Amino acid sequence: MRIFLYIAGIIIANVATASFAPITLWKFIVPMGTFFIGATFVLRDLVQKKYGRKNTYLIIVLALALSALSSWLLGDTLWIVFASAITFVFSEAFDTEVFTRLKGSLQKKVLVSGTVGGIIDSGLFVLIGLSPLGAGVIPWNVVPYAILGQVIVKTVMQFIGYLIIKNTRILK
Repeated sequence: MRIFLYIAGIIIANVATASFAPITLWKFIVPMGTFFIGATFVLRDLVQKKYGRKNTYLIIVLALALSALSSWLLGDTLWIVFASAITFVFSEAFDTEVFTRLKGSLQKKVLVSGTVGGIIDSGLFVLIGLSPLGAGVIPWNVVPYAILGQVIVKTVMQFIGYLIIKNTRILK
Protein backbone atom coordinates (compact mmCIF):
# COMPACT_ATOMS: atom_id res chain seq x y z
CA MET A 1 0.00 0.00 0.00
CA ARG A 2 2.87 2.40 0.78
CA ILE A 3 4.38 1.91 -2.67
CA PHE A 4 1.02 2.45 -4.35
CA LEU A 5 0.39 5.66 -2.35
CA TYR A 6 3.89 6.96 -3.09
CA ILE A 7 3.60 6.41 -6.85
CA ALA A 8 -0.03 7.54 -6.97
CA GLY A 9 0.94 10.76 -5.16
CA ILE A 10 3.55 11.52 -7.81
CA ILE A 11 1.16 10.90 -10.68
CA ILE A 12 -1.61 12.89 -8.97
CA ALA A 13 0.87 15.76 -8.54
CA ASN A 14 1.52 15.70 -12.31
CA VAL A 15 -2.20 15.67 -13.07
CA ALA A 16 -2.91 18.50 -10.60
CA THR A 17 -0.11 20.62 -12.04
CA ALA A 18 -1.33 20.02 -15.60
CA SER A 19 -5.01 20.55 -14.75
CA PHE A 20 -4.98 23.62 -12.52
CA ALA A 21 -3.29 27.00 -12.76
CA PRO A 22 -0.65 27.72 -10.12
CA ILE A 23 -1.84 29.68 -7.12
CA THR A 24 -0.20 32.93 -6.13
CA LEU A 25 0.11 33.71 -2.44
CA TRP A 26 1.49 37.22 -2.12
CA LYS A 27 4.40 36.92 -4.60
CA PHE A 28 4.87 33.18 -4.14
CA ILE A 29 3.89 30.96 -7.06
CA VAL A 30 2.81 27.43 -6.19
CA PRO A 31 1.75 24.80 -8.74
CA MET A 32 -1.11 22.69 -7.39
CA GLY A 33 0.96 19.51 -7.64
CA THR A 34 3.35 20.91 -5.04
CA PHE A 35 0.94 19.92 -2.27
CA PHE A 36 1.11 16.30 -3.37
CA ILE A 37 4.87 16.29 -3.94
CA GLY A 38 5.36 17.47 -0.36
CA ALA A 39 3.38 14.44 0.78
CA THR A 40 5.30 12.03 -1.47
CA PHE A 41 8.53 12.75 0.42
CA VAL A 42 6.85 11.45 3.59
CA LEU A 43 5.50 8.44 1.71
CA ARG A 44 8.94 7.71 0.22
CA ASP A 45 10.43 7.68 3.72
CA LEU A 46 7.76 5.25 4.87
CA VAL A 47 8.48 3.03 1.87
CA GLN A 48 12.16 3.04 2.83
CA LYS A 49 11.35 2.21 6.46
CA LYS A 50 9.44 -0.87 5.37
CA TYR A 51 11.44 -2.08 2.34
CA GLY A 52 14.96 -0.79 2.97
CA ARG A 53 17.26 1.54 1.08
CA LYS A 54 18.18 -0.76 -1.81
CA ASN A 55 14.57 -1.64 -2.63
CA THR A 56 13.57 2.00 -2.25
CA TYR A 57 15.98 2.95 -5.04
CA LEU A 58 14.31 0.36 -7.30
CA ILE A 59 10.92 1.84 -6.42
CA ILE A 60 12.25 5.35 -7.12
CA VAL A 61 13.32 4.21 -10.61
CA LEU A 62 9.82 2.83 -11.25
CA ALA A 63 8.25 6.05 -9.89
CA LEU A 64 10.59 8.12 -12.08
CA ALA A 65 9.57 6.25 -15.22
CA LEU A 66 5.86 6.53 -14.42
CA SER A 67 6.24 10.21 -13.51
CA ALA A 68 8.02 11.01 -16.77
CA LEU A 69 5.48 9.04 -18.79
CA SER A 70 2.51 10.70 -17.09
CA SER A 71 4.08 14.15 -17.47
CA TRP A 72 4.65 13.57 -21.19
CA LEU A 73 1.14 12.15 -21.69
CA LEU A 74 -0.30 15.21 -19.94
CA GLY A 75 1.30 17.40 -22.58
CA ASP A 76 4.45 18.68 -20.89
CA THR A 77 7.25 19.61 -23.26
CA LEU A 78 10.23 17.28 -23.44
CA TRP A 79 12.28 19.97 -21.68
CA ILE A 80 9.87 19.97 -18.70
CA VAL A 81 9.79 16.15 -18.65
CA PHE A 82 13.62 16.13 -18.67
CA ALA A 83 13.81 18.77 -15.93
CA SER A 84 11.28 16.86 -13.86
CA ALA A 85 13.26 13.62 -14.23
CA ILE A 86 16.60 15.21 -13.28
CA THR A 87 14.99 16.95 -10.33
CA PHE A 88 13.30 13.72 -9.26
CA VAL A 89 16.58 11.78 -9.26
CA PHE A 90 18.42 14.34 -7.14
CA SER A 91 15.65 15.14 -4.66
CA GLU A 92 14.69 11.51 -4.07
CA ALA A 93 18.34 10.45 -3.71
CA PHE A 94 19.04 13.20 -1.19
CA ASP A 95 15.86 12.36 0.72
CA THR A 96 16.85 8.68 0.77
CA GLU A 97 20.41 9.31 1.89
CA VAL A 98 19.52 11.85 4.59
CA PHE A 99 16.83 9.47 5.89
CA THR A 100 19.38 6.63 5.95
CA ARG A 101 22.15 8.54 7.73
CA LEU A 102 20.18 10.68 10.16
CA LYS A 103 19.95 9.38 13.70
CA GLY A 104 16.88 9.84 15.82
CA SER A 105 13.18 9.16 15.71
CA LEU A 106 11.22 8.28 12.60
CA GLN A 107 9.43 11.60 12.92
CA LYS A 108 12.69 13.56 12.93
CA LYS A 109 14.06 11.59 9.99
CA VAL A 110 10.87 12.17 7.97
CA LEU A 111 10.80 15.88 8.75
CA VAL A 112 14.47 16.55 8.02
CA SER A 113 14.96 14.28 4.99
CA GLY A 114 11.73 15.42 3.36
CA THR A 115 12.57 19.06 3.91
CA VAL A 116 16.00 18.57 2.31
CA GLY A 117 14.39 16.69 -0.60
CA GLY A 118 11.74 19.41 -0.98
CA ILE A 119 14.30 22.22 -1.09
CA ILE A 120 16.35 20.40 -3.72
CA ASP A 121 13.22 19.49 -5.69
CA SER A 122 11.94 23.07 -5.68
CA GLY A 123 15.22 24.75 -6.52
CA LEU A 124 16.28 22.42 -9.28
CA PHE A 125 12.91 22.18 -10.99
CA VAL A 126 12.37 25.92 -11.09
CA LEU A 127 15.92 26.55 -12.32
CA ILE A 128 16.17 23.70 -14.83
CA GLY A 129 12.55 23.51 -15.91
CA LEU A 130 10.86 26.87 -15.60
CA SER A 131 13.47 29.64 -15.57
CA PRO A 132 15.01 31.24 -18.68
CA LEU A 133 17.82 28.70 -18.22
CA GLY A 134 15.25 26.00 -19.06
CA ALA A 135 11.87 26.31 -20.76
CA GLY A 136 11.61 30.03 -20.03
CA VAL A 137 8.14 29.76 -18.53
CA ILE A 138 8.93 32.33 -15.84
CA PRO A 139 11.31 35.32 -15.91
CA TRP A 140 14.36 35.58 -13.64
CA ASN A 141 12.72 38.11 -11.31
CA VAL A 142 10.02 35.53 -10.45
CA VAL A 143 12.37 32.57 -9.92
CA PRO A 144 13.07 33.22 -6.20
CA TYR A 145 9.34 33.50 -5.48
CA ALA A 146 8.59 30.30 -7.37
CA ILE A 147 11.29 28.43 -5.45
CA LEU A 148 10.28 29.85 -2.06
CA GLY A 149 6.58 29.21 -2.66
CA GLN A 150 7.24 25.56 -3.39
CA VAL A 151 9.68 25.17 -0.49
CA ILE A 152 7.15 26.64 1.93
CA VAL A 153 4.32 24.35 0.80
CA LYS A 154 6.53 21.24 0.73
CA THR A 155 7.89 22.05 4.20
CA VAL A 156 4.37 22.48 5.55
CA MET A 157 3.47 19.10 4.05
CA GLN A 158 6.54 17.58 5.74
CA PHE A 159 5.46 19.04 9.06
CA ILE A 160 1.92 17.68 8.63
CA GLY A 161 3.42 14.25 7.87
CA TYR A 162 5.64 14.58 10.94
CA LEU A 163 2.62 15.37 13.13
CA ILE A 164 0.59 12.48 11.72
CA ILE A 165 3.39 10.01 12.36
CA LYS A 166 4.13 11.45 15.80
CA ASN A 167 0.53 11.46 16.99
CA THR A 168 -0.73 8.15 15.59
CA ARG A 169 0.29 4.57 15.48
CA ILE A 170 -0.19 4.58 11.71
CA LEU A 171 2.82 3.26 9.83
CA LYS A 172 5.14 2.96 12.85
